[in-house]
Amino acid sequence: MTLRDFIGGEFIDVIEWLEDSPDAMVWRFSRPQNEIKNGAQLIVRPGQVAVFVDQGTVADVFDPGRHELTTRNLPVLSKLRGWKYGFESPFKADVVFVSTRQFPSHKWGTKTPVMVNDRELGAVRLRAYGTFIVRVDNAKTFVTQLVGSNSGFVVDQIADQVRDMIVARFSEQLGEDSLPILQLASNYSELGDRAAARLSPDLVPLGLEIARLVVESIALPDEVAATLDQRTRIGLIGDVSAYAALQAADAIRDAARNPGTGGAGAAVGVGIAMAGQLANAAANALHPAGAAPTPAASGPQPVPPPIPQSPGFFIAVDGKPTGPFDVAALRAQVAAESLTADTLVWREGMAQWVPAGTVADLGALLRGAT
Repeated sequence: MTLRDFIGGEFIDVIEWLEDSPDAMVWRFSRPQNEIKNGAQLIVRPGQVAVFVDQGTVADVFDPGRHELTTRNLPVLSKLRGWKYGFESPFKADVVFVSTRQFPSHKWGTKTPVMVNDRELGAVRLRAYGTFIVRVDNAKTFVTQLVGSNSGFVVDQIADQVRDMIVARFSEQLGEDSLPILQLASNYSELGDRAAARLSPDLVPLGLEIARLVVESIALPDEVAATLDQRTRIGLIGDVSAYAALQAADAIRDAARNPGTGGAGAAVGVGIAMAGQLANAAANALHPAGAAPTPAASGPQPVPPPIPQSPGFFIAVDGKPTGPFDVAALRAQVAAESLTADTLVWREGMAQWVPAGTVADLGALLRGAT
């Protein structure tokens, strides 16, 4: 090997990018004065491309592989430079490595509810959440439009812009779709694919593409979700009267948990009222209104159901509910002056507490005390 060959060998560069960050999308090759020697070796790894930029103009793009930089494989750069004698001396150019792999696990979500019109529920506000995967589709466009002269570029620098574009296009898609709200959950995949296709023309000028748009959840407002939960409970029970009994049982449970506020007495009163309602329902089932009693057959006679009792009144004493009281107990309360025309009372079926003097059933008791 001659001295000239040895020196020439020392001038051969190896240009490559060993990615050291999972978020890096771009890395610019840096060396003193950006000089690249004739015959330099360019190594482009899988999931990368190398973009040569000459004085702000993208000259050549190299795909994954090992490339020797000569006039033979740099036709565009050679034309820009106008070299007549090849690369006999070092030349200057920027080498920008671009990662073309997918960048996953970026979240998106609607900042404000999206108003949609459902055929069954009417106007409803929805919120949507999910993730997206973005990647560089056109490295030349990406470098030109977004990277510029930056020495590097990470995915977080573009994630917010892509996220806003996703939300805008998905909101449009959700508003235009005619899918019933109750069927959205079974169409998440289809909704994501359509929204990604709708977004694609917006990303082409940036050299990007959405590799996957995932819809994780479309949430209803709390009050609408609660109403649907109630409807589901009714559907499971299959009987509105049974649902009312369930509500009463829930009320007893909740009242019993708060004995310090008169809850125990309230629970007993509600239980008595519920028992009366159930007794009425049983009586009506055995002897419908207007139906003549069926003559008793020989053998044991049927036992009639309990006579339904009117629900008792609760009385507010020192700001706390007491009771329930039947007629005899109410008469004793009037005699003890614990029940007057101004005393607040309540019983099942009443919307709110009212003065006793305004209740017709208590009028006779109060007049008898005067």
